[in-house]
Amino acid sequence: MAEALSRSGKARLGRMVVYGCLIVVALVYLMPLWVMVVTSLKPLDEIYSGSFIGLPKVLTFDAWRAAWSEACIGTECTGLKPYFVNSLLMVIPAVVLSTGIGAINGYILTKWKFPGANFVFGLLLFGCFLPYQAILIPMARTLGLLGLAGSIPGLVAVHASYGICFTTLFFRNYFVSLPDELTKAAMVDGAGFFRIFWSVILPTSIPIIVVSCIWQFTQIWNDFLFGVSFTSGSNSPITVALNNIVNVTTGRKQYNVDMAAAMIAAIPTLVVYIVAGRYFVRGLTAGAVKG
Repeated sequence: MAEALSRSGKARLGRMVVYGCLIVVALVYLMPLWVMVVTSLKPLDEIYSGSFIGLPKVLTFDAWRAAWSEACIGTECTGLKPYFVNSLLMVIPAVVLSTGIGAINGYILTKWKFPGANFVFGLLLFGCFLPYQAILIPMARTLGLLGLAGSIPGLVAVHASYGICFTTLFFRNYFVSLPDELTKAAMVDGAGFFRIFWSVILPTSIPIIVVSCIWQFTQIWNDFLFGVSFTSGSNSPITVALNNIVNVTTGRKQYNVDMAAAMIAAIPTLVVYIVAGRYFVRGLTAGAVKG
């Protein structure tokens, strides 16, 4: 009896140590977010008095209003609002295009194999390892030839093209785990290429679709290099506008406005992960057994 109690006490102590370590790590990890939130809710005078971590003595949302509609970005004091809209106009079609094309690629590479399919998949996989910097000049020349340089549609094309390699990898590995009997049975019933894709494959692929959308949305929304390289002025995405707000300041540094602007830019990805994050790991591991 005493031995059982001793083991139970050791197990309880072990859990307490593990939970304690996790809480400490979580607090350290969340500290920058805490500083951003409380700083964005303080008047500027309170911030300059040396209070960064403590709760605001006077709660105000003036910094959020200024970051959204009044902050100066270059020579225009329009706030983040128009650039937030630019990012939405960029990220939604780019995510849809890259996810849709990746799904069709994965479907072809697994259920409609052709000679050299593995070689083609290897080339696409190689594209996942190309750094952004390696494709800046080729992309710039291509956009110039297409007449899309400096525009939001051009940025959509860049992100969709770069993301196809990743989405193809996701869908190919997921579709490998689906039994071939599904497509064969549909073919016996007279279904064709697109009918099988829409009615058989896609309904079973919700987890990996969510994974692809979350991955692409996060990568595209948070991208700065493509945005600053392929757009300019009023066509810039929110990350470029955020950089201009932080780095182009006259007079006293507006720390509260900077923090509020950073929070506004981060909210969409945070919402995406809160709403659909539980499907992310599930979808990633769904195709991990085969393929």
